[in-house]
Amino acid sequence: MSFTVALVGRPNVGKSTLFNRLAGKKLALVDDTPGVTRDWRSAPARVGGLSFTVVDTAGLEDVTDDSLEARMRRQTERALERADVALFIVDARTGITPLDRHFAALLRKSKTPVILVANKAEGKVGMTGLYEAFELGLGDPLALSAEHGEGMADLVQALLPYAPPEPEALEKASAPVKGEGEEELPVGDQPETDEERARPIQIAIVGRPNVGKSTLLNALIGEERVLTGPEAGMTRDAISVDWEWRGRKFRLVDTAGMRRRARVDAKVEKLAVADALRVVRMAQVVLLVVDANQILDKQDLTIARTVVEEGRALVIALNKWDAVDDRAMALRQVEDKLQAALAQIKGVEVVTISALQGKKLDTLLDSILSTYGQWNRRIPTAQLNRWIEGVLDHHPPPLVEGRRVKIRYATQVKARPPTVALFVNKPLDLPESYQRYLIAHLRETFDLPGVPVRLLLRKQKNPYADD
Repeated sequence: MSFTVALVGRPNVGKSTLFNRLAGKKLALVDDTPGVTRDWRSAPARVGGLSFTVVDTAGLEDVTDDSLEARMRRQTERALERADVALFIVDARTGITPLDRHFAALLRKSKTPVILVANKAEGKVGMTGLYEAFELGLGDPLALSAEHGEGMADLVQALLPYAPPEPEALEKASAPVKGEGEEELPVGDQPETDEERARPIQIAIVGRPNVGKSTLLNALIGEERVLTGPEAGMTRDAISVDWEWRGRKFRLVDTAGMRRRARVDAKVEKLAVADALRVVRMAQVVLLVVDANQILDKQDLTIARTVVEEGRALVIALNKWDAVDDRAMALRQVEDKLQAALAQIKGVEVVTISALQGKKLDTLLDSILSTYGQWNRRIPTAQLNRWIEGVLDHHPPPLVEGRRVKIRYATQVKARPPTVALFVNKPLDLPESYQRYLIAHLRETFDLPGVPVRLLLRKQKNPYADD
């Protein structure tokens, strides 16, 4: 078993910087602006031979109403309750503030053990704040510099009493999952292995601001895991949640709302959008959430094209469907816009839902699994070659300078997404229009709706030519 370490403290004391240091990756957004982190997020950490789960939380504010700050505080309190030990972080350069004293008093009453950390303690500037931290009544403060990595050995020693007694089990549990994303295809049409089924399906939830992405994630997992509210741009960090449904494991990732680039001015929003695009590239299925009252505007279609270009499987969720009056007209608009703007990926699954009321979520998950299966599809070489022979008989490639391009052989070389290699005598001469025709015909023949299909042209080596 592993153990969980929560990072808590007032805004802008360096919690996210320490989170990234412990996780070994730049997962959390970091900026000088206070309050960048809003939702708590977790990641496996390994430092000094010690493995654990580290949780980054929002900055604590002394508010208890229904404001955004109060909701952030409640999320932090939930994360604190689930932790085995908390690191209460103060800024050694600034010194101890009344807000630090207020939350130190609350933490002393908490059931979760607390380790006091004086961050930004490098150099003489932080010494005054370090000494002031003794007055908080949380034991001796631990001098640390998350930015420069100083004091990490002392942190490991402080965490050791909370570690389980079997380090071998910890190491095994914290090992990263391998083989995610595109993979080389084995010979033949093989079904999904037990090992592949044991891995979680990576689902990125994307869309414009305030379309209900976070509400959808909360509705799926059945708890208030991420902040929701009427304010646009609530989510900043990409929040990953592991979840299981009908025996199948999922990793749901909620992302920041993606506005048109021309409208993104704030540095924090630019970082959040860049993080969302990173999540899309790492995902297997991308769930594009659309406001049913503003169906597939220009930005929605831009996001969809980005997903297709990255080779990810795409499912569209029309959220807030309960508020739509003319539903038949809305569905026709969706069909027309997809036909005009995404003709290269016909058959995208479109599911009408209400995340707030929890309607048709099972239908949405069934569509995700179906699309994932198509994205992971493996087609036997024999079937591909019978297909290409039939295509060439009915519609051979056009003549180029009086000579016909010859396609000799077809085989699938990758899955995720399905990628077929064609061995051609003159690959550069095969027109793009004919390549698009082949992809459309391939998609129709082998029933591959809603997923990107890639075609690779390779020149077949002449066995009689000199090397």
